[in-house]
Amino acid sequence: MASGARNALTREAVLEAAAALVRRRGPDALTMRGLAAELDTAVTSIYWHVGGREALLDALVERTVAGLGEIRPAGRTPEQRVLSVARALRRELRDHPHLVALVHERGLTERMFLPAQQVLVREAHAAGLRGARAAEFVRAVQFQVVGHVLVERNRERAPAQRPGEQELWRAGSAGDDRALARALSRPVDTERLFVTAVRALVRSLLASHAEGQARPPPLVRVRADARCPSRGTSPRRPDGT
Repeated sequence: MASGARNALTREAVLEAAAALVRRRGPDALTMRGLAAELDTAVTSIYWHVGGREALLDALVERTVAGLGEIRPAGRTPEQRVLSVARALRRELRDHPHLVALVHERGLTERMFLPAQQVLVREAHAAGLRGARAAEFVRAVQFQVVGHVLVERNRERAPAQRPGEQELWRAGSAGDDRALARALSRPVDTERLFVTAVRALVRSLLASHAEGQARPPPLVRVRADARCPSRGTSPRRPDGT
């Protein structure tokens, strides 16, 4: 292979093409020959820039993890900022399902979520949460995002339902609440549902913390026969004098 051919291709270009191939067809479709064909280059050129297939997969995992580390909060209030982080995390998970699956298969899921968790930790601290409360806050938001994405993907990949929701909710399943039946018969607005759920979760966790902070300190009961040293009295001796 000529050095000019190597110089015409970059490592980043190889990784970008590999990521695009995985996004379209999944990790199993990523072969060195297939990638070389995508790039219109020789297989040896791919090896020169990224090594073998395992090294290429490792590089894609690192790239995916780094992408999740670029999430930045936006907004003025804690609720707005955490919601922006949650929406960005959901978008990354939805836009790169095959790459996320690849990370999971290689046992690096926890590492992948660490950058987003660290962003949420900073927001929790800024809102006054510390210790176990902050940890609960971070995990609750993370689980809400991941759970929502899993439900979305399962619904998207499910076969056509017969009867569907529209037919099911025509059968009086909502009792006399016709407005409810009409709403449930319509397609799910997953974005709106996601925002509603995250907002409710964040408000609940922050309100719980605020209530705990507002509680008055416990009263200390003082015995009626207690002596006050500041008034010049002294404690009794064991003999009662």
